[in-house]
Amino acid sequence: MTTVFLNGRFLDTDEATVSAFDAGLQHGVGLFETMLGGTTALDETWVYRLDDHLERLAASAKDVGLSDQLRTQGLYDAVMETTARSGYARARVRLTITGGDLNLLTRKASEGDQGRGAEPTILIVAQPATEYPEAMMQQGVMVSIADARANPFSPFEGHKTLNYWWRLRELQAASARGASEAIVLQVSNHLCGGCVSNVFVVKDGVLLTPIARGEEAGSEGAEEGGDPMAAAQPAGRKGAALPSPVLPGVTRRAIVELAEMRSIPIEKRMLSIEDLLGADEVFLTNSSWGVLPVAAIEAHAVGEGKPGEMTVSLREALSRSITGEIE
Repeated sequence: MTTVFLNGRFLDTDEATVSAFDAGLQHGVGLFETMLGGTTALDETWVYRLDDHLERLAASAKDVGLSDQLRTQGLYDAVMETTARSGYARARVRLTITGGDLNLLTRKASEGDQGRGAEPTILIVAQPATEYPEAMMQQGVMVSIADARANPFSPFEGHKTLNYWWRLRELQAASARGASEAIVLQVSNHLCGGCVSNVFVVKDGVLLTPIARGEEAGSEGAEEGGDPMAAAQPAGRKGAALPSPVLPGVTRRAIVELAEMRSIPIEKRMLSIEDLLGADEVFLTNSSWGVLPVAAIEAHAVGEGKPGEMTVSLREALSRSITGEIE
């Protein structure tokens, strides 16, 4: 059954309410993670790459000023317990953290509380995982190009904030045109990703993906050295000159690791619409569908108009990784 954890308590769905003054409701102040989990036939609970999700959440909370001391162990335990109580074999697990009650006009700080923010609202919901038609995976999908653009200079891009309306609106517009996703470009016209996914391009046997937040040349986690505008960068990072608005997706990270295990050449670099349209294969990743093959970009067929060999191979590898069968 749908299971709700709110601020330390498990509640029935009709009891789970937040303050009218919650910062998430009033101002969209908050972050979220969507994960795939479940319970096995042996009553063992699992959440795929939960540590990676919580690591990203804690980093984002610090970067955007929500919290610099997120207690990830407590969140880990709460996510696992919520997933276990749901009893689903495959569950969609969403963890949301908001700024809490920020009604500063009426709330007086207690002694010793000066300078501290409100207690955050912590909400975890476990529901049945979305079931996607097998035809989507076997035949691939059509995607459109979004009208909206991602701004690399916004300090909130590249994080899973509650400001998701513009992305969902683009996704709705894509659906109205018969598309399953919409590809978002940056204001520089470089690829960003899907509205709710990361994008990968395959060209001449090389796996390409846009540089994500934290992977820019000179940033922490990126290799040192080299001109950020040079044609080549160490370890396949090419042409990063701007901050990246691309989310460092957890499933994206899993695909990169799986590709490295198979000695597939990988480049993380600035990609153009020409790279997308000239690709041999294109696929999208997120925690819900895993790997989603793209057969067409609007009226333009991708490759042979069906899932390519590398896409199929990596999708199967990810499936084995999720079920614990990875070699």
